[in-house]
Amino acid sequence: MSGRSHEEGLKDLTLLGNQGTTYSFEYAPEVLEAVDNLHPERDYFVKFNCPEFTSLCPLTRQPDFATMYISYVPDKKIVESKSLKLYLFSFRNHGDFHEDCVNIIMNDLIKLLDPRYIEVWGKFTPRGGISIDPWCNYGKPGTKYEEMANYRLMNHDLYPEKVDNR
Repeated sequence: MSGRSHEEGLKDLTLLGNQGTTYSFEYAPEVLEAVDNLHPERDYFVKFNCPEFTSLCPLTRQPDFATMYISYVPDKKIVESKSLKLYLFSFRNHGDFHEDCVNIIMNDLIKLLDPRYIEVWGKFTPRGGISIDPWCNYGKPGTKYEEMANYRLMNHDLYPEKVDNR
């Protein structure tokens, strides 16, 4: 195989390779794009580490900074990474609590991809001496992935990471 063909979802992409890309400073889920998963017969994780996530406190409008970890097991679609970058950037002036941001991101990716499994973890830098690290997940109902989501939720963060690196 010499690579993905134009007919395998590339023709539908509008952002990748576009030199005139504009950045939305307001929440913009419509920028997310997906392509066909060429390996739907196999379970595998796709993981994104996004260390430059920013949003605003909805009350004070002070900036919040986080590393956003997004992991999913695709079904028929995968997210195009440039569109994901632009989507995450669109939170820059979005005012929401940390917990809301991770759930909004997960919900938008579920709507776009209908993945078998997904989890989103926001590791926010401390403000006022407290860091907030919300984590959420989802497994497709009625499948082994729903069981996996329940298991991972019940066993999440049994061994908290060291936080001396923030």
